[in-house]
Amino acid sequence: MVQRKLGRIAAISTTLLLAATACGGSDDGGGDTGGGGGGSEDEAKQVNVYGSDGNMGNALGEKFSEPGSLANMRGTTPLTELAPDFTDRLLEVDPALVDFNYAAETYDAVIVAALAAETARTNDASVFAPFVNGLTSSGEKCTDYASCLAIVQAGGDVDFDGLSGPLAFTDPGEPAAASFGVLAFGEDNAIDSEATEYVLGGDEANASTIEPPAPPDYATAPSGGPLVVGTLLPLTGNLAFLGPPQVAAARLAISDIDAAGGVLGQPVQIIESDSGDTSTDTANTSADRLIQGGVNVIVGAASSGVTLTVIDKITGAGIMQISPANTSDEFTSYNDNNLYFRTAPPDVLQARALADIILDDGNASVSIIALNDPYGTGLAANLRENLISSGLAEDQVPEEIIYDPAATSYRTEVGQMVDFNPDAIVVIGFDESSKIIEEMNAQGIGPAA
Repeated sequence: MVQRKLGRIAAISTTLLLAATACGGSDDGGGDTGGGGGGSEDEAKQVNVYGSDGNMGNALGEKFSEPGSLANMRGTTPLTELAPDFTDRLLEVDPALVDFNYAAETYDAVIVAALAAETARTNDASVFAPFVNGLTSSGEKCTDYASCLAIVQAGGDVDFDGLSGPLAFTDPGEPAAASFGVLAFGEDNAIDSEATEYVLGGDEANASTIEPPAPPDYATAPSGGPLVVGTLLPLTGNLAFLGPPQVAAARLAISDIDAAGGVLGQPVQIIESDSGDTSTDTANTSADRLIQGGVNVIVGAASSGVTLTVIDKITGAGIMQISPANTSDEFTSYNDNNLYFRTAPPDVLQARALADIILDDGNASVSIIALNDPYGTGLAANLRENLISSGLAEDQVPEEIIYDPAATSYRTEVGQMVDFNPDAIVVIGFDESSKIIEEMNAQGIGPAA
């Protein structure tokens, strides 16, 4: 099980995670206790509000001008305790950064792809992709490109432990274990960094045991040309707040790779592009441009829904795709020509971590409202399953409320939760979560209530 940490920690223990792991009609406000949570009809109760990686960031807080609108809202996001050196270097790349969500995962994605190409001695993704999983476990430990490159050059077996954690990819090319940050908003509607806790979910023992191909002798002359990395990251749309730290991290990784000698003896080339969101065709247009530009690997997209619109095009073109932020469980069994990987953990792990937090807080009834896309519905279903398997009665965790992110009002959906009157509400979504939380506050069941 995931174990809660009572404060910031410098190292994370390898805790085994055993279980499978962002609104209705009441016009009279909320807060009476006639529903699932029980209690006196004469007194209001404080509903605990939780979020997840799609909305637990300072960008959500910027949507609110009234102090305390998000006070004490908590939630999870894939996050390890980042070294000040790393965040300082990211700020040198982009001084405007306010969040670092998925920065480590992006940095690691670029490093893994570069090491695979270097090991295979080619920039051909169909040749170097089979080396990826093996580079993350069962070899000589290394934590940066330069030291890993030295192992490759000496004919050794690399086990890359990145900034985002141990990686240790499973057969489908995703982390067997991952670190999650437990974040909380303060009275100023900003993430209170001093309150952040860290938990580890999963087990490195589940890493792939399939032997990678035998690498060519390092003296073999490399084939192809320079490694060309394309980025497909959110510069616009409802996940645009995640774009800046990921873009900065990709640029920093390439700078570090080039400082260590590059890949195949040449500097890495980068072509940056916008993934947009699922309401536009931006990702498809960008993917076409990247493919025509001759990229060997594409880092992105951030949104699982966006990736589903382009994964077939990318992998069908023989290009490796590695996402730093896709969490939908759909990708675990997706037919991707063995060319899709991710450094972000699948939602089966985050759901377990989030469920543990909710249960540790003593909540006996939970409403879940989730975005209608693969990320939202997948995480919501996994979360509900974990809460019930951990002991909550099924009628105290009703079926998820699935919402349309383009809706102009969430009064009905929130009213459903008012009627149920749970101990806790989980909002799984992106930028539009602010509208749901505003309505929750108005009806008396939000963080500000």
